[in-house]
Amino acid sequence: MKSAKSMAYRAELTNRARRDLRLLFVSIRAEESDAAARWFNGIERAIETLCASPYRCPAAPESRCGHVIRQLLYGSKPHTYRILFRVAAKDRVVFIVHIRHGARLPATRRA
Repeated sequence: MKSAKSMAYRAELTNRARRDLRLLFVSIRAEESDAAARWFNGIERAIETLCASPYRCPAAPESRCGHVIRQLLYGSKPHTYRILFRVAAKDRVVFIVHIRHGARLPATRRA
């Protein structure tokens, strides 16, 4: 019997995360470069891996009491991005809330 934490989840991007991906796509010029397009497709695949095992990722510095935000790192230095997400275990949903460059300071409610 599988535990609740190992069963499949559904990934949903918040409006902010969709905007982050759209801006990232434009900034790396993924339409103009095969390498950039492969990198961008890789970040999308990394997000999809969260559907199988979101709890493998550690809590992010943005976590607060009662609100665990986790992070998945994608890429390699100096091009590492942090995919910030929260898990709604009851609904079996992983909400991608923000995607930001790893060199940036931890996100605030406004960042």
